[in-house]
Amino acid sequence: MQSVKKRTPVGTPVDPDIFKSYDIRGTVPDQINADVAYRVGRAFAHEVPGSTVAVGRDMRLSSDELMEALCAGLTDSGRRVVDVGRVPTDALYFTVGHLGTDGGVMITASHNPPEYNGFKMCRKEVEPLSRADGIARMQEMINMGDFEPPAAPGTKEPQAILPAFAEHVLSFVDVSRFRDFTIVVDAGNGMAGAVLPLVFKHLPCRLIPMYFDPDGNFPNHPPNPIEAKNLTDLQERIPAEKADFGVAFDGDGDRMFLVDEQGKSLGGDIVTLLVARSLLARNPGAAVLYNLICSRAVPEAITAAGGRAVRTPVGHALIKPLMKKEAAIFGGEHSGHFYFQKNWYADSGLIAMLMAMEVLSETDVPLSELVRSVDPYFRSGEINTRVASIPRTLDRIAAAFPDRVIDHTDGLTVTYEDWWFNVRPSNTEPLLRLNVEADSADLLEGKTADLLRVIRGRKRAASTKTRS
Repeated sequence: MQSVKKRTPVGTPVDPDIFKSYDIRGTVPDQINADVAYRVGRAFAHEVPGSTVAVGRDMRLSSDELMEALCAGLTDSGRRVVDVGRVPTDALYFTVGHLGTDGGVMITASHNPPEYNGFKMCRKEVEPLSRADGIARMQEMINMGDFEPPAAPGTKEPQAILPAFAEHVLSFVDVSRFRDFTIVVDAGNGMAGAVLPLVFKHLPCRLIPMYFDPDGNFPNHPPNPIEAKNLTDLQERIPAEKADFGVAFDGDGDRMFLVDEQGKSLGGDIVTLLVARSLLARNPGAAVLYNLICSRAVPEAITAAGGRAVRTPVGHALIKPLMKKEAAIFGGEHSGHFYFQKNWYADSGLIAMLMAMEVLSETDVPLSELVRSVDPYFRSGEINTRVASIPRTLDRIAAAFPDRVIDHTDGLTVTYEDWWFNVRPSNTEPLLRLNVEADSADLLEGKTADLLRVIRGRKRAASTKTRS
């Protein structure tokens, strides 16, 4: 890596598209490469004060090279690097909180295809960096590329963290109360497969693993379980094994989705509801956060359980600070992110899985029946439509509903007594993401069709339904 610092001339800008709302992410090697990774390390050290940085990586084919370059940038900035190796993203967050490091960087592109990679970053106490708070300043430094030499070089040392992380996630539940479930888990050849065996050896359950070998080629299906097509293998395996339910994780292992015994997938909002009720039974009156895409069943259940329901925009960099402000015990998103106060307000798919298992253990009914008892609504799932102009399309949608006050918290939300919808722009593509919920299937179908006609105008664009 001696050539890393010399390969890109000082002042050569990198592709601005890699700087996202919540991370740095792009394709390798045209947008992100060793040179960029080195500069990310130097800029992170400048943005985040302190001496020690925890660094982890996923199983992507480019992650090892990017890890080496990132660590060179950090040590050239005088930082002590704690290298936790290949881990899920929530294990990297655990490292920052557990070891008390001054920050952390996870090399991952989450659920994206194999050619992508990137960097998720946080300060001490797992406080996330976002474009508004840190990433934009880093972009300026990365483009300049002219970094001052440190007074003394830093160091890098390995640290095995997965056993301690497994112990940590298990501390959120009482394993003695667990039923002897048969569970099919699809790790999607992502990083969850590295830690799940360490967790399940403490559980009285029969684990049926699918695609547990971390493989950055993703040979079985893309590592994005919010896309319905990527759940097909799991949905078929559950009844074949007579399993009680199934679980799917994304590529970096921080998002989790449940699939019931009949093969029907649950949205992250319904998991939020189930976990919130359980936590509120032990913490009456506490605040629980949910993002505005979640079913109205979520705030209804939080309120019924004696909690304080707090509605938020989408995105972990916004939700985590709000959780601290509200002293919330828990927060959940429709996208499968779940945040826990006793996890430094960070998200963890593993903790959410275990808590859902504990909830189901306390009932004598199948998961599908439990969900029917708490979820009376019908949802479209997220429907993505590519549009020529996001601002003009949003104006057109707003004009179509003159009888309602439109909530602009995150895109547009319009609410009626028996249905509501949200449409919001993607952070990374010229897409609008539509979610509709209604009191009946017929009403849902009609309103969704009406909205898509408004969104697409005369020219019908291709759409992708990502979840039901």
